[in-house]
Amino acid sequence: MKKSQITILSALLFIILVFRAYATPVGPTITEIGNTTKAEANPTMLNSTHNGTAEGKAGGYIFTINLSSDQQNKRWKAYVGNVSGKLVLAGADNYAIYDWSITSSLTGEVYATRSSSTITWSSINCSNLTHIEAENTALNHTNANDNITATFPTKDNDGFDVGTVTIIAATCYTTNLYVDGSAPGDDSFEELLLYDGTNMVYTSIIEQNHDAYMNSDETYDFQMIVPEVGLASWESSTAYYFYVELT
Repeated sequence: MKKSQITILSALLFIILVFRAYATPVGPTITEIGNTTKAEANPTMLNSTHNGTAEGKAGGYIFTINLSSDQQNKRWKAYVGNVSGKLVLAGADNYAIYDWSITSSLTGEVYATRSSSTITWSSINCSNLTHIEAENTALNHTNANDNITATFPTKDNDGFDVGTVTIIAATCYTTNLYVDGSAPGDDSFEELLLYDGTNMVYTSIIEQNHDAYMNSDETYDFQMIVPEVGLASWESSTAYYFYVELT
């Protein structure tokens, strides 16, 4: 299966995080465990009769019907998984003089961006509508029903810190990902849009061992959706670069 055909990528990302001098987000080690996608549905048979019996001839009648379909959206893909790590006091040679295991509740954020260049974390802030529309254009997300603007519709984020920058509550365009197959009643698995002056940064708030999108005993620390190129002819996969920050 091509990556471009995988809309929901259920990759358990076990992340080993090493902190440097300051708590700015850093690139993790990623292990991809697997992926899954919804199978295309078989056609549904309809053999109408004019009076609902096998003897009623259908020829010459007009039948009014309603059709409903859940269409797999190949303009988006998802990452879900778990996060682990430790705090390290290390030199430029990456040798640690001491480290601290995280034994209490793990909190922080997972970040993903299309940019291969290092994010300017000191300039990070909420994305505005101009930034979002530029991302729509860059990824050919022209469908108003499911473009980035429609997917992150309201400013409803919780407040948190990115390195030394404070993100104020209810200032960033936000969405909440599903739990047990439906929209959560609370703010579970919050994802918001940040911008460093050049690049869009998709940001997922870590929630340790939380019920996830599927109705099962499996729990995850984060869930995130990111856009894929929206062209119908697109047959490749857009790379994303991940960062993690533990707080």
